[in-house]
Amino acid sequence: MTATQEKPVKARLISGPGMLLVWLYGVMVVGAVSRSVVQISTQFDKAPLAYSLSAVAGVVYGFITYSLVRGGETARRAALVCCAAELVGVLTVGTWTLVEPSAFPDATVWSDYGMGYVFIPVLLPLSAMYWLRKARTAQGAALRA
Repeated sequence: MTATQEKPVKARLISGPGMLLVWLYGVMVVGAVSRSVVQISTQFDKAPLAYSLSAVAGVVYGFITYSLVRGGETARRAALVCCAAELVGVLTVGTWTLVEPSAFPDATVWSDYGMGYVFIPVLLPLSAMYWLRKARTAQGAALRA
């Protein structure tokens, strides 16, 4: 690399509203992972599907948090895909818990569209996808300038 060539700078995804998203996803990581660890280790036979889904939610939240903090276009795209998958999961599990409540003897993070978490699980991916798409638009504008 010569002096005139600069190493590409990763676009920051955690400026402004992105910082709030990182904070909220971080809280959700702690909540989902700690909840699932306790439930899986103490009463897994009571509701294995619900507790496993909570663990999956925690892993998804963790990956999205990491991607937002890492920054850059690849991380932005990965976070966008994970947020879309998260939204599909929330909508699927939320509907499933309403249609067939007997399948979930205990709640998951995504039960009833995240009602136990003040609907944050359904609102968070929508907000994050909006922010991530806006971040791409801002990066494109900066490159064109």
